[in-house]
Amino acid sequence: EVQLVESGGGLVQTGGSLRLSCVGSGFSVDDYAIGWFRQAPGKEREEVLCIGSSDGWTNGDDSVKGRFTMSRDTAKNTVYLQMNSLKPEDTAAYYCAAGDDYSMGCHTLREYEWTYWGQGTQVTVAS
Repeated sequence: EVQLVESGGGLVQTGGSLRLSCVGSGFSVDDYAIGWFRQAPGKEREEVLCIGSSDGWTNGDDSVKGRFTMSRDTAKNTVYLQMNSLKPEDTAAYYCAAGDDYSMGCHTLREYEWTYWGQGTQVTVAS
């Protein structure tokens, strides 16, 4: 059974940092593209960052450039989202997702091709 479990969310002050974790089971995170998405109440879901099954990465939101980074720990079958210099507008439910990019890069996936989703973890940035 393929599962993704996010953790690491919480309440942080403006300018603070959080590291979100996405632990995969039933598959290897190296074999799929992994993406981080977020959705705030009343807003559309947006892609934050993703890592391809090969070596690709992209920033799906210009607002996080220079502040958020992704990394992958194969031994722990875990993908991380390091978030620095957090702003109130970063407040959202954050989700990780996995999909098959056929080694073409995570940016090639359409929304419906992100097949597996975690349950989400809430990030709240207080002003």
